[in-house]
Amino acid sequence: MEPFERVVEQHGATVLRVCRAVVGEHAAEDAWSETFLAALTAYPRLRPGSDVRAWLVTIAHRKAVDVLRARSRSAVPVAEPPEPPPSGEHPGDGRAEVWRAVAALPPKQRQCVAYHHVGGLPYDEVAALVGGTPAAARRAAADGIAALRRTWTTEVEW
Repeated sequence: MEPFERVVEQHGATVLRVCRAVVGEHAAEDAWSETFLAALTAYPRLRPGSDVRAWLVTIAHRKAVDVLRARSRSAVPVAEPPEPPPSGEHPGDGRAEVWRAVAALPPKQRQCVAYHHVGGLPYDEVAALVGGTPAAARRAAADGIAALRRTWTTEVEW
């Protein structure tokens, strides 16, 4: 097995994009960190020949669900909402409009787009993560991409 540090280098950006798409910009780094902490613990038990990226995206999904559940349980009253980041962009990607459009998708579409188009999982694995059939996951992802195309006209490579 390759060193875990190399796994983080190879798949860290993909996992961060999946986390951003599912939980939003502000909680993405926490979900990313939790993903790799859990993965570090389990990595020695990973079967040889396993799809490491799919394994990491699955862990990221579970951590994202944990973040969303925690978020729904806690309310933080503030006098004024915090100011948005100066550029509104995710660090280093220059695609703030795309991420805002992804964040505006309904949850199931957002998850299916994130896990299939950003994370690279096949639809049967996406369906296992979000619930339902592969056909339903494919439909939700297609509907999400169609909505993104309506709001975002420039071609973007994930």
